[in-house]
Amino acid sequence: MSAQRSWAATYEALARPGTTATTRLRRRLLHLSTAVYFHPYWARPRPTAGRAELTALVRAEREHTRSAA
Repeated sequence: MSAQRSWAATYEALARPGTTATTRLRRRLLHLSTAVYFHPYWARPRPTAGRAELTALVRAEREHTRSAA
């Protein structure tokens, strides 16, 4: 799940106004997207809601971490 967390952080960094080094961030996002997509967890048959649920869990965890700090 660390690749998913890194993907979310990279995506948010890329979406921020005034972001520099967009090429580096886009390359990292592509690399992480591949790592997440081809992870063994996703290789098994699954409902499509699984990816959305994982994304929601990661976002909730990040929000909880931010509010605790």
